Amino acid sequence: MKVIKKILFGLLGIIAFLLLLGLFLPKKYTVEREIIIDSPKDSVFSYVKYLKNQDDFSVWAKMDPEMKKKFTGTDGTVGAISAWDSKDKNVGIGEQEITKIKEGERIDFELRFKVPFESTDNAFMITKGISSSQTKVIWGFCGNMPYPMNLMLPIMNMEEMLGKDLENGLKNLKFNLEEK
Repeated sequence: MKVIKKILFGLLGIIAFLLLLGLFLPKKYTVEREIIIDSPKDSVFSYVKYLKNQDDFSVWAKMDPEMKKKFTGTDGTVGAISAWDSKDKNVGIGEQEITKIKEGERIDFELRFKVPFESTDNAFMITKGISSSQTKVIWGFCGNMPYPMNLMLPIMNMEEMLGKDLENGLKNLKFNLEEK
């Protein structure tokens, strides 16, 4: 009986320590990747501001060819929404809305995931002219893991998980824009 009590107290101690640790761990994360595209800034921005064009370069949009898509609002403007519905567990169900546009420079999105988990996060794309024929594109994702789920952030390594998909999407974007 004493051994069981010691084990229980030990487990409770570990749980209490982890919960206390979670209070001090970050709850927010940001993952960014960038690429240089051999195309003028205006052309690049005019392309990336349209949600429908993401189907041509986003890794997530290409994961399920059977995915159902629905667009509402005027694409390329604040309030435009791209919704998706996929049976693929890596894609799920959700929607993306353009929330802010600084013409020629930045687009902000709100991502609302519904299945396989509920979450609301933010993403952005920034274009910066390097020269008259080159543009740096920065694609970023900002997420939030509320306490005590933030204990998973060090284990999940969002930088690696999301970073790879952002990099591949940017490579697709570069290929598409430089080939046109």
